[in-house]
Amino acid sequence: MNLKVNVTDRIYWLGANDRRKELFENLWPLPDGVSYNSYLITDEKTALLDTIEMGTGGDYVGWIEHLLGEHGRKDLDYLIVNHMEPDHSGEIGDIVRRWPNVRIVGNCKTFKILEGYYGITENLAEVKDGDTLELGHHKLRFVMTPWVHWPETMMTYDTTEHILFSGDAFGTFGTLDGAVFDDEIADFEEKYLSEMRRYYSNIVGKYSNMVQKTFCKLNGVPLNVICPLHGPVWRSNPGKVVDLYDKWSRYEAEEGVVIIYGSMYGNNAATADYIARKCAEAGIKKIKVHDASKTHLSYLINDIWRYRGVVLGSCAYNTNMFPKVEQLTTELLHMGVKDKLLGLFGSYSWNGGGVRNLKTFAETIGWPLVAEPVDVFGTPTPDKLSACDAIAAGMAEGLSKHE
Repeated sequence: MNLKVNVTDRIYWLGANDRRKELFENLWPLPDGVSYNSYLITDEKTALLDTIEMGTGGDYVGWIEHLLGEHGRKDLDYLIVNHMEPDHSGEIGDIVRRWPNVRIVGNCKTFKILEGYYGITENLAEVKDGDTLELGHHKLRFVMTPWVHWPETMMTYDTTEHILFSGDAFGTFGTLDGAVFDDEIADFEEKYLSEMRRYYSNIVGKYSNMVQKTFCKLNGVPLNVICPLHGPVWRSNPGKVVDLYDKWSRYEAEEGVVIIYGSMYGNNAATADYIARKCAEAGIKKIKVHDASKTHLSYLINDIWRYRGVVLGSCAYNTNMFPKVEQLTTELLHMGVKDKLLGLFGSYSWNGGGVRNLKTFAETIGWPLVAEPVDVFGTPTPDKLSACDAIAAGMAEGLSKHE
């Protein structure tokens, strides 16, 4: 592909849309695909910032050659590696074969992974936090951002034109369907917002404290353009995506409730619908109900990140939680999700275990309970369901205190 997509006069976007891959990291569904972005700076010295996943960009090397040729250049002087995950480092081997003298810029952790993946140990230029690289007109500064979301991740900041090459931060699921820049998208909220939050909550969310540390490093730094490795380039309103990431990394959520249940024969489904109705009667406007068996884990986590209120329900299953609910609680503990209000319910036929283990989860994660858990024996008849009224009332009261 010989597209010429200018970020600025001498900075170009080179990317690919992956509509074939069904699972990101072989885990997370990609109903709308995903994009991979890289960037080329043509100055007195030339620099490629990251690459793309192998096999997704057609003649990727030829594309770089074409853009270099537009400026009468043949050599690629630097390859800057902000992130070594294969969807961004997949073309490094081809780059090194085409330009064997290219200097690979990264940090000490970058090079350990680089050797492990591609066996490359030569022409390395190690940088540390705050180090700079002058290309001519452009002067680059490197910002170490470990665990956003791998240990070697870093960002590159162009101090000349105030452009942040942000790695996986500020990215999203979803392909770029012709619109590379934020101002080319008619409705960001409709096209990307939910998928950006799902990307953040599942891929980056575990390291929200490290995202906040990154914001401290970037405090007061002018940002004219943000160039992430996934999703649109933010050239018109970079503050929008910064605000979203700041909000999500502080666990700031909407005043609504997500109800997630596991049910074998429909009893907990009926209870979930009852609680949802009582929440609506109590004045809660934003309510979402999910069957944990039908809805992929990533969407459950997305809505838990979105709403402050969480109600979990599980039938007893071999004296434990229903497996899909147990999987969710295990992941939430692993991620260390904070600042939620919690309601619990369940059902049993003989010895129980669903609610008992949900209570253990609640004690471990530290979310306050809005009411006593409800464990229904047998069929959820009206007299048994009435105990769930307290969950809805407690949730409504708890949410109102955060408004």
